[in-house]
Amino acid sequence: MTDQLQATALPVDARPQAALKPVALTTLIFGAFLPMLSFFVINVALPAIGSDLRASSGELQLVVGSYGIAVATLLVVGGRLGDTFGRKRLFLIGLIGFTIMSLICAIAPSIGVLLVARVAQGAAGAAVTPQVLATITSLLTGEHRARAMAMYGVAGGAAAALGQILGGVLVEANVSGLGWRAVFLVNVPVGVLGVIAASRLIPETKAGKAQRVDLVGAALLALTLVLLLLPLTEGRPLGWPLWTWLCLAATIPAVAALGVHQHRSERASRSPLIPPTVLRLRAMRIGLLLAVAFFTTFGGFMFVFALATQGEAHMSPLEGGLSLLPMAVGFLITSIYGPRLQVRYGAGLIVRGWIIQGIGYAVLAVAALTLWPDVNPLKLALPMLIAGFGSGLVMVPLMGVVLGQVPAAQAGLGSGILLTSQQTCLALGAATVGTAYLSLAGSSWGQGGALAAVALAITAISLLMTPVTSQLRSR
Repeated sequence: MTDQLQATALPVDARPQAALKPVALTTLIFGAFLPMLSFFVINVALPAIGSDLRASSGELQLVVGSYGIAVATLLVVGGRLGDTFGRKRLFLIGLIGFTIMSLICAIAPSIGVLLVARVAQGAAGAAVTPQVLATITSLLTGEHRARAMAMYGVAGGAAAALGQILGGVLVEANVSGLGWRAVFLVNVPVGVLGVIAASRLIPETKAGKAQRVDLVGAALLALTLVLLLLPLTEGRPLGWPLWTWLCLAATIPAVAALGVHQHRSERASRSPLIPPTVLRLRAMRIGLLLAVAFFTTFGGFMFVFALATQGEAHMSPLEGGLSLLPMAVGFLITSIYGPRLQVRYGAGLIVRGWIIQGIGYAVLAVAALTLWPDVNPLKLALPMLIAGFGSGLVMVPLMGVVLGQVPAAQAGLGSGILLTSQQTCLALGAATVGTAYLSLAGSSWGQGGALAAVALAITAISLLMTPVTSQLRSR
């Protein structure tokens, strides 16, 4: 999305704040909520998908990762297209595509069809999300805009926390024998209603000056992520054949090519995907490090938790989803009160979040080591509540605190980079953390020991990030 927010820092529509009525804003936020929900709701259904479609653990990782990579690489492209052709138009196109791809995912006869549909679903989601933030920015100012952005943060926290709970309910209910397919099919009627509401309620806006689309940069970013993700997910089950090592080695020249292209594009004033000048800002470098640490570990944990609880712990999909209910409560509390606390504590709020999150995961590790496999949602409630509360204190204010220390002229660029890194790291988390977990779970560690190792690793990373976060206190 990069500079679309910068390009629309002033309203391009002269209509008053009422141009974006509460019902229209709710429709926009819902449009952003649906693609985010789809990333997390799938985790609890993975064991059922693997059994029904005879998918390997690596292919299940790709079900999660391919969606995230599609969103990450096309967010900026979707934002630029919305600036040029109209944000309402792109929002509707994306939501229609997302609904159609959800239906194809629901009826997929094989894992191959499901993976292709997931990529297309992610691409459609990438057309929706940037239009939400850009429309809010172009039509609202001051307190109205701050309140709308807070609603967007609540939607993100709710999607992350409630996704797996909803997935567990749908899989367990097994309505009409649909099983895991209901996780995708539920998007269809909801998406249709969203399209009808958006077409009638959301006003059309465009950028005052359209930005060029860096298709080459997006292609190079996608190539880099595929070269990294594919061998990490498929290498372990295949015994690490030669092609996996060649792909990993090829990521180095791919990253170099991406960097060279971005520098040349910026020098030629062609609106690069990841502007190097923004990456030179101290606050952005710190913010990216924090985003990578948080979203990689969070995305990875959500993936492995579903596998562990429905594996040796013998929980049903519903029980596995309900195990995350305390985490959802923690997320929702911080999503609601986080913006107010951010004003008071600034970066100190994120420091507190890292510490609380680390404590929660440490307690979870103890539970996994001492109680496994005799665990249930009640026995895991305390560590999940603590971890969820801490995670919310990190995630909700992260973008606002970082961008608050970036010059206003570059805030839009910075927000696009942070959103892209968020989606990228959620996808890579399933690949990296998931591969580490599966390797340990298949050894003498067992699934309980592997889950404890992942939880302790997140604890260590959380504590390491506290002094890094403290650097955001000074500009």
